Amino acid sequence: MSEIRVCREHGVTLKRARKGAERIAEELGEEFGLDHEWDGNTLRFQRMGVTGHIEVGKKEVEIYVKLGFLLIALRPRIEHEINKFFDENFGPAG
Repeated sequence: MSEIRVCREHGVTLKRARKGAERIAEELGEEFGLDHEWDGNTLRFQRMGVTGHIEVGKKEVEIYVKLGFLLIALRPRIEHEINKFFDENFGPAG
């Protein structure tokens, strides 16, 4: 198993941060075939070999991804895409 965790502060409203998380989930879904759903302010996603969530808070957003053995080789690509989406939706890492 391999894990990815990225946390970013944001300076937007909770509603706008949720929209950014939704965009990230939709784009990752298209790219990697993930299904997602909201549970409060946590967006949970999964597909065979991948589980994770995006937790949206008032001041920060965190994404956690757990990759199964067969997808470990994709970790650098997935992590790059996550950071790119975070940069686009919440600004660069401080």
